Amino acid sequence: MEFEIHYQPANTACLAKISPGETLTSEGGSMLAMDDHLSVTTSTHKKNKDSIWRSIKRMFAGESFFLNHYSAESAPGEVWLSSSLPGDMRSFKLEGPKLVVQSGSFVASEEEIDINVGWQGFKNLISGESLFWLELSGHGNVVVSSFGAIYEVEVNGEYIVDTGHIVAFEESLNFEISKAGSSWVSSYLGGEGLVCRFKGHGKLWCQSHSANEFGSSLKPHLRAKSR
Repeated sequence: MEFEIHYQPANTACLAKISPGETLTSEGGSMLAMDDHLSVTTSTHKKNKDSIWRSIKRMFAGESFFLNHYSAESAPGEVWLSSSLPGDMRSFKLEGPKLVVQSGSFVASEEEIDINVGWQGFKNLISGESLFWLELSGHGNVVVSSFGAIYEVEVNGEYIVDTGHIVAFEESLNFEISKAGSSWVSSYLGGEGLVCRFKGHGKLWCQSHSANEFGSSLKPHLRAKSR
């Protein structure tokens, strides 16, 4: 299976090329267009391996309850995919170690990839982020999305990221929530608040925009007008 990323970084779409005998698994609602000879099935987990509990946990992580599976039988086919927010996409080749993905960023993967939900603890609750993040493992290709552009950071020791700008990171990294400045007052006045302090050795992918901050900036303009 091959993933091609087009129209980066603001209005990105992914073209999945599926060979005969392969199955693409995608987040519900991510399909833009597809070849009409592909077969499509919907399940709560992997094709022919439903798991209601995993689907419930995925909903807590900001994903859809159902996953769609696109299969090519006698001829290859193509599926165009996108995300709900304008931004970037990135494809990864997993070969064993888990990839931890933020809420709402999973787009698609090969059928061999296992999609689980990891508990991130109450440290995420105080930061305003999801308590659950997706854990992707196995061998195959994965596509994730972001709000804004995606950039990669090679962490070797410690690295600080605003809580709303994390897309994904390798499982070799640990993180803790802390204040951004030297004190809570300076953190609040500086507009940063809480940040994630990553520690260890591994790769981290960040997004240039925060959906939470963008939503907050729109609130004053969305108030109902009195008649």
